[in-house]
Amino acid sequence: MIKVTARPGEPGDRLLQRFKRICVREGVFREIKRRKFYEKPSDRERRKQKEAVRALRKRLQRQARRSRRAV
Repeated sequence: MIKVTARPGEPGDRLLQRFKRICVREGVFREIKRRKFYEKPSDRERRKQKEAVRALRKRLQRQARRSRRAV
């Protein structure tokens, strides 16, 4: 459960912005969209594999950029 406590003198819209930022960081909105409709187990596995490949490519690109900068 996400809790956001108001700081002294903090306006309500700023508090809401902080809450939304935390929700995005934690992946709450992504999870809500994903659970909106039923997802077959085979489709779920396929999606997870695609996410893993995407994460691996991203990690490799970061490493390649770092190694180019060091040269």
